[in-house]
Amino acid sequence: MPLTTTPDTRSTSGISAAILNLLLPHHRTTAAAPGGAVAFPHQLRQIAGFVRAGEPVVFTLPGFPCKSPNPAKVLGHLPDQGERLSLGFLNTLCGEIERIHAPGARVIICSDGHVFGDLIRVPDDHIDAYADALGHLIREADLHRLSVFDLRDVLGDLPHGAKRARVHQRYAPTLEALRSEVRSEGHTLALYRGITRFLLDDTADFTGTRSALQRECRRRAYGVIQRSRAWGDLIAEHHPRAVRLSIHPQPIGAAKFGIRLLDAPDVWTTPWHSAALHRTDGTWTLMPRTRAEQLGRLVHRHGGPSHYEQD
Repeated sequence: MPLTTTPDTRSTSGISAAILNLLLPHHRTTAAAPGGAVAFPHQLRQIAGFVRAGEPVVFTLPGFPCKSPNPAKVLGHLPDQGERLSLGFLNTLCGEIERIHAPGARVIICSDGHVFGDLIRVPDDHIDAYADALGHLIREADLHRLSVFDLRDVLGDLPHGAKRARVHQRYAPTLEALRSEVRSEGHTLALYRGITRFLLDDTADFTGTRSALQRECRRRAYGVIQRSRAWGDLIAEHHPRAVRLSIHPQPIGAAKFGIRLLDAPDVWTTPWHSAALHRTDGTWTLMPRTRAEQLGRLVHRHGGPSHYEQD
């Protein structure tokens, strides 16, 4: 007798809500109260489109740009255990969706290092090396539900500066409009302050005064947001139906769904701004390298520094 499967009799809306419920425990937000699936109508509509069509749910996630240039925060300029765990988490999440929705899901990692490499003071060759190593990690671990999309897929072999200029000119909001938004919208102000703080923390070799560094980082923060918005619009143009994820905290019900990749002490920490610590209880967390090395011993994998093992 041939094998048969029991058809899923749930409605499109029921399956869509079940998929979103898998994401909710990992929601990255600054909101005090959690929201159920009904609080995310934008994502429910997008997911329902894939469910109704019997297609894999496609997520886009801008991020995984490059490592922080501050050696006090990271182990080096290549991906390490933090990225390895994060990629595994995303691939596993897609596998869990497959149990609910047979076509499954996939995540397109939109690696954005070259979009604002000049603003975050990371050399383009370091960004290339990081992106190439990221792709190698995906292939090595057979994370077949993940793929990488970057400026090379859009603008080929143009010089990096020319690519940045084209994306900025075509998609970025004006500085005047962005300044007005920072003044009038609390979420944008929080994002601006968060990016300014990251730029301050990532600057390890500034020779001027602290106040001069703060002024420079505030200026660069506007540029980072402009380029980030531009990259987001470019992604939407190339992947118009995809459910948009974000590594930044997002308000409940926003068009972007903030997602936490790993345990961290705050909602802003990412694997590329930190080092991974393997705790004695078997769990993992992210923290600055200088803090992690106080708590554990350095572990190498494949000839390079990987993470810290708590003593």
